[in-house]
Amino acid sequence: MIFETVVTTCAADGAVHIAPMGIREEAGIVVLSPFRPSTTLDNIEATRCAVVNIVDDVRIFAGCLTGRRDWPVVPCDAVPGVRLRAALGHRELRLSRIEDDGQRPRLHCTIVAEHTHRAFRGFNRAQAAVVEAAVLVSRLHLLPRDKIEREFEYLAIAIDKTAGPHEREAWEWLLATVESFFAASRTPVR
Repeated sequence: MIFETVVTTCAADGAVHIAPMGIREEAGIVVLSPFRPSTTLDNIEATRCAVVNIVDDVRIFAGCLTGRRDWPVVPCDAVPGVRLRAALGHRELRLSRIEDDGQRPRLHCTIVAEHTHRAFRGFNRAQAAVVEAAVLVSRLHLLPRDKIEREFEYLAIAIDKTAGPHEREAWEWLLATVESFFAASRTPVR
């Protein structure tokens, strides 16, 4: 099972990087699988730590994929890193081993601290639609245009029926990114 989270890492010089990432848990170990090249991968290799943030503000997922990465952070307790201030909870991780792969290495991380900041009430359909749309945007270069359009058309139903202001804002960021991508590739938009 893959859980959609937001991972925060720091470079050796302390520069913060925030990225949405699906994670796996295997026997109490968190497994991250960033694609190469990746700032997240570079940072974890340099510092041997990362933070998994559980968030319900889907603007963070959409924002990271649309050039909006400046989200407030606070220092962690057990690792030299930061967590998102908006996190409902977070896990501080230390890298224990790497399964190398030319495209997508698997980083096995031990949980060294775990904190809950607020209760998770659950996602509404619009929040889930934004997360799905963010995954599609992260794969624009891999998927056929007609698949992207069909998926966005379907996801728009949930946005229209259940979105609040944050979800609508995130949705608009993602739509603009898709439009821009296809305009740059000179593929006409339906």
